[in-house]
Amino acid sequence: MDNELKDIALRLQGIIETAIDGIITIDQKGIVETVNPAAANQFGYDPTEIIGHNIKMLMPDPYHSEHDGYLHRYNTTKEPRIIGIGREVTGKTKEGKLFPFRLAVSEVILNNRVIFTGIIHDLTDIKTAEQNLLNLNEQLEEKIQIRTDELEQAVNRLLATNKEVEDREKKLAVALSKEKELNELKSRFVSMASHEFRTPLSTIMSSASLISKYTKEEHNEKRAKHVNRIKSAVVNLTGILNDFLSLSKIEEGKVEVKKSEVEVEGLCKLVIEEVKGLLKNGQTIQHSIDDEVNSLLTDERILKNVLFNLISNAIKYSKTEGEISCHISKIENGVCFNIKDNGIGIPEEEQKHLFERFFRASNVENIQGTGLGMSIVKRYVELLGGDISFESALGKGTTFTVNIKNLS
Repeated sequence: MDNELKDIALRLQGIIETAIDGIITIDQKGIVETVNPAAANQFGYDPTEIIGHNIKMLMPDPYHSEHDGYLHRYNTTKEPRIIGIGREVTGKTKEGKLFPFRLAVSEVILNNRVIFTGIIHDLTDIKTAEQNLLNLNEQLEEKIQIRTDELEQAVNRLLATNKEVEDREKKLAVALSKEKELNELKSRFVSMASHEFRTPLSTIMSSASLISKYTKEEHNEKRAKHVNRIKSAVVNLTGILNDFLSLSKIEEGKVEVKKSEVEVEGLCKLVIEEVKGLLKNGQTIQHSIDDEVNSLLTDERILKNVLFNLISNAIKYSKTEGEISCHISKIENGVCFNIKDNGIGIPEEEQKHLFERFFRASNVENIQGTGLGMSIVKRYVELLGGDISFESALGKGTTFTVNIKNLS
């Protein structure tokens, strides 16, 4: 039996001596009784330097200062905080180097005496691996963030490039649209000019040729007739050129609005006086103005052009014996002009094109005109900050309403 116990003791001793983890036993006061080679190696001591000394020599603060109190508390209360539980703690080597380890402490009663056995599993490699993994993760996160930033910058550059391309495409589309519109305008201008210029030029040419043949005094009446025809043709050509010049100035932004106090009734009378020479046989112009209408802060020259164009158009597109009326009324902060005729009217399906450049209704083919007048009028009204509208019925006439407010 003694041999068997001796054999067991030797076997246990061999296991302890060759264990990879450190094994230390202490008494109830914390004095080290045994240290296996693994534990001595972990702390950098020779076993003889540890045995007989308090275990706290292997601990850094605060464990070093608290250990005696912990043992006393456990011996008194038997309340475990490490014993039978185990936890991660920090050890201190002979050289003062700290290292982490897993400590599992158990209480053993041997020969009626309490001893504590601590098994020490060095965590240095594991902690190093964990730290390396954390470092790798941080580096990876940094690289991911860098790549994310680079990707975001690339996406932003791509979006910016796409926006530039879209902007260029829009500008190109606008340019193409303008070019198409310009080509259409050129085509319509050539068509209109070839007709509108040819008629008065032909008249001038034929009349000039005939005048040269009327050399005698009795031919005075015929000469005067052809001179008047030439004058009329020149007036027509001048009107056409004026329309083009007016539109060109508006398009180029060269029309400057000059504010002044305009006496509305006086301006209207002046325009009517100037257009009287255009009246056909039997045509009359009726003019009326409300009492409360006074002056208007606006551009007199532009407003005069608007009224002249509208009233002269009313004369042009009305039959003989017709009446043209111009009524002026007051609106909030401005004046309203109503020009009404009893002329040929505008076909309903064509009315939406009235203010377009070069538009001429299908029922005015035999009446001279450039198709620019109403476009110019609308642009002039807009320059004055006003608005223009109309009502028209085929064969019954047209009424234009122009609202002009005081310029600020």
